[in-house]
This record gives sequence, structure tokens and C-alpha cells, in this order.
Amino acid sequence: MAENKYERKARRKQTKAKHILFQDTGISCSDEPTKYVMVANAGLVTGLQQEQLLELCLPYGGVDGIVMLPGKSYCFIIFKDILYASKAYAAIHGKIKLTPNDSGPLYLAYAEKVPELSHSWNYDQKPPGLILLEEFVTEDEEKSLLNCIDWKTSASHLGQTLKHRRVKHYGYEFQYDTNNVDKECPLSENIPSECNFLWDRLKDKNISVLSSFPTQLTVNHYQPGQGIPSHVDTHSAFKDPILSLSLGSSIVMEFRHQDGRVSPVILPQRSLLIMSEEARYAWSHGITPRKMDVIPTKNGDLTVQQRGDRTSFTFRFIRKGECNCVYHDLCDSYKKKYKKSEADTNCDAVAAKLESLHVHEVYEEIASHFSETRHKPWPNVLSFVQSLPFGSVLVDVGCGNCKYFGNKMGHFEIGCDHSVSLAKVCHDRGFEVFNCNCLSLPLKSGIADGCLSIAVIHHLATKERRLQAVEEMVRILQPGGKALIYVWAKDQQRHNTQSSYLKQDRKNRKKDCDGELKCVPQHADGSKSRNTILNKVSSQFPSLPVHTNRTQFQHQDLLVPWKRKPGQKIELDNKTEGALCLENSSQELPTFYRYYHVFEEGELELLCSCVKDSKVVQSYYDQGNWCIVLERV
Repeated sequence: MAENKYERKARRKQTKAKHILFQDTGISCSDEPTKYVMVANAGLVTGLQQEQLLELCLPYGGVDGIVMLPGKSYCFIIFKDILYASKAYAAIHGKIKLTPNDSGPLYLAYAEKVPELSHSWNYDQKPPGLILLEEFVTEDEEKSLLNCIDWKTSASHLGQTLKHRRVKHYGYEFQYDTNNVDKECPLSENIPSECNFLWDRLKDKNISVLSSFPTQLTVNHYQPGQGIPSHVDTHSAFKDPILSLSLGSSIVMEFRHQDGRVSPVILPQRSLLIMSEEARYAWSHGITPRKMDVIPTKNGDLTVQQRGDRTSFTFRFIRKGECNCVYHDLCDSYKKKYKKSEADTNCDAVAAKLESLHVHEVYEEIASHFSETRHKPWPNVLSFVQSLPFGSVLVDVGCGNCKYFGNKMGHFEIGCDHSVSLAKVCHDRGFEVFNCNCLSLPLKSGIADGCLSIAVIHHLATKERRLQAVEEMVRILQPGGKALIYVWAKDQQRHNTQSSYLKQDRKNRKKDCDGELKCVPQHADGSKSRNTILNKVSSQFPSLPVHTNRTQFQHQDLLVPWKRKPGQKIELDNKTEGALCLENSSQELPTFYRYYHVFEEGELELLCSCVKDSKVVQSYYDQGNWCIVLERV
């Protein structure tokens, strides 16, 4: 029987999905039914929510799980057995739209298996320090508590209607923009006396988490479809613990850790949640705005639970003084105590200006020529890339022209570089690259299996900035992921063997000043002379020597010349002409000067040893570079 046009379209969609799935994950689709069903045209990228898909599939049989891949327009349903999967496939494939507004139906395909997520949702594993007491109050007590709240209070700070819910405060007003309170402005209305029995009940249950009575209460009223953004209550504002009583309806609250872990916690109606220690200080918590939640059943599969009107009573304890917890990453008191002094801040600004003038602006000017001279991958770097398993996410920080991409099939490669011009070179070569500063990578924590930083952090002007760059690379690695870092070594001769940099010296090369180093003076009047470079950086930064190319380094912080190739024309503006380059005559091409901090032996290893949640697994010298392999632990 001949296919109609709808069947032909469905088959084309399946064929395309099979190729994409295999290319992305190495997983093949199956011509025979399996319990793993791929939804080819709906996923996180298209705005699909797992509760929508689960509600659609449950009528055909039990579902063990739904796998949603970050950044993908497809997803997977894991049925309890093949029979249920076959029923769903027959009913949905090419026939049913997820919503009436969708342009077309869902297209399905059987898969041999589903990809494994490094951080999947786990309903059984709760954050350390989290205590959930179910049926903490009776139905009559629930009604009494709900009735004691007067939502009609006219004072703006007592009864508010926020964008996503109705809220009222007692004791102190909780400020949602800062997750804090003004300790100098207590409210006239204290916590209702109807709540007092809760503290006696905690004692009766031998839950000894309270050293005093709560001093602040926020009451939130949520309608179905409303939520609250993920947040951590400010450490310096509130002591440990924070308590939340759920009344009126059950809900799923999501706890998120900086390392990418997500823990959905079902808060049953009339339950009391106690957030203490790590759960209070190191995990953010929030409620996704939706009208239903995905929850596990007693049989171990999944189902959906409709939300009703829910009212939460969140009790807090106002802190006097600063927080002294051990969870420093999110602690405002710790950051305040150890924040940079004014002198450090000024030094950081000077360093940033130096990098802008003698790194970023230079690479924008020389990008094309630079790329033409960087085409052969270094063998040890290539070996590191090829050692990553199939399906690995590889991030190259300071990727240049992406010469380490495309050397092994099956990697998902992402590059980033400060230079817009170099990023264009990469895009023209077909690679995925974006622009950013290596001190702040706009990537989620724990997403990468491998990370490269080849000849990058030696362009950063202070130890603190170099450390920050390494910390950012470790942050984006998942546990077990590795980063390879290369920096220029001050010693370009090792065991009586010259580096390739020194070996490239040509006897007929013109040497400036008989091999001596030229210095970059500070000019207060902004003038420049024929044989000097104007250093527009603050006088707080010392004068920088100019290195003579292809010679041994004499200083750690210096400027290294870059000469354009003959025949390449350039139009210079006043800033570039004065700050970045040197023209000896009207006929001579300009020379650009890049800032470098070249590393002493052991310096890179010492720097990396200061990065928490990581360990050095290899340290070596490679052709004039110090090299480190770091592993996220």
C-alpha cells in the first residue's frame, strides 16, 4: 500500500531524527519496538515541559522516566515495558499535537537506549541538612492557620500582591530583590499567636533545631501556575534553620547546587520543611511556575499531580551580627570580610586596562595574520583532546582560530575568545564560538568533560586574575572532567635543549639595540617618540620592558613584539597608533606589542594548587611552555 503524504513526512522526520541522535550521542534508533521512545521534534529548546509529555503518555501505560537534554529539541520517554511504548507510539506518532497551537503533530522513533545525564533529577536524594515532616499539622489546625491571615490589610508592607503570588510579612518585611530584611525597621505586627503550637510540637517530636522562637514570618499564597525564582536567603540576615509549612496543596520545590545537582522535593500538604546547614546555606530553592508537577508513584514510575491553591508559612530567625558558616561561595559575610581593599581594586582596574590595551586590542588588529601562523596543533594538546571519550563536551577557553577542533569525531566542541575578529575566523571555519572574557565564562557549572586553555592566562596581568581564570575553568568541568593549561615559560632552554621558539631565530634577523631590551616609559603628556611605545596605563603599573624576539626572556612581565607580514595594509586610528604599535618610518609596517607574564618553574603548579575542588594530575614542560592537567574532584 502506497504511503500518503503524511506518512512520507513522518518517515522523513524519523530519518532526520535518527541521524541527529547518532551524531549527537552515538545512540542508534531501532526498527523494532523498544521501551525507549524518542520524541523527535519537542524538547527543552522548544519549550516542552516534562509534565506535559507525561500527561500525554500515561493513558497508554506506566512511565519510568523522561529524559530532557539541555540545548536539544528532542527528548525521550522511558516506558515500563515495550507493550506500553508500542501503544503510545501507535496513538501519538504523526497524529497528536502536544497543544492545539502547535504547528504539527509529534514524531516518535524507537531508540536502543537513552543518553545518561551527568546531573539528573533524583527524588530520593535530598540535600544534606534538609528535614521533611509530613502531616505536621491536622486539618483543623490547617484551617485555623489559614484563617488567621488578614489579606485585606491596607499597609503596603503587610499585604502585597507580587507578580507571581500574594504575600504578607510579619516581624520584618522580607525584601525579594535582595533576599534580605532591614533589621532597623521592624513591623508593628508580630507573628500570629496561632503559630505558637508549632514550636511545642517540634519539641514533642524531638526535633531540636530551634534555639529560640522565629522572629520573621512571610506568608505566600500561590495559585496554580505561580511560583518563586530560585534563591538563597541572605546568610547575614537569617540564622539556621529556615522553616516552611505547606498548607492547602502539595507542590514540588526544586533545590539546586552550584555544581549542577538538582533535587526535586515533594512538599505534601500540611508538611513542615526544615532547611538547615548545607541545605540552608549552599543550595538555592525555588518553585517552577506551572499547573502540575511530575512525581514518582509508589511503584517507582512517574505520574502528574495537579496543583491547587497553596499557602506557605516561612519562618525565619533574624541574625544579629555576621554569618560565620563554612559555605563561603554564597556567604555575603565571608565575601564582605575578605573583599578586595581599595588598593587591590585599583590594581585590578589597572591590570584590566593593560590587558585591554596590549592584549585585546592587539589581537583584534592582528587576528588574520595570527590565524595564518597558527595551523598545526601541538602534539600533546592534540593527544589530550583525542583522549576524551565519545560524546564529551570540550570547551576551549581562548580558542584563537580553533585549531584543536575537528580533530576527533563525536565531541561537542564549544570555543570562546575575547577577540571578535578571531571568533569570525572560527565561524567561517564552521565552529561554534562565542565572545567572552575568560574571567567570567557565561556557561553553567559542571557542563564540560574537557577544557583547554592554551597560551591564554599568561596574558593576564595579576596573580589574582590568573587564579580567577583557572577557577572558572574548573567550575564548568563536571566531576572527573579535566582541563589542560599551557603558559609560556620564562626559561626557553631546558636540559641544554632550546625551545622551538629560540630555534626559530634567524641569523640575518635584524636585532634591536644589539639584543638589549627596550623599556616602555610613562609619558604624562601623552606624546610619543619614534622608538618608544606610549604606555597609557596608570603609573601604578611599572614600566614594561620590550622583549627581543627569539631570545631568552629576561623579565617575567614584558611586552612581546608582533610584526605584520609584508604586503598587509592597515589603517590605524590615533589610539592604535600610539598605544599598540611602533612605526619606524612611513614605509615600514607597524609592530604591535602584546603583554605577557612568563612563568617560572613551579609557578603554574602553585597557582593551580590554590583552586578548590580540583587536583593536579600532571605537570610537564613542553617546548618552552609549562603545562598542567587539572581534574575536577
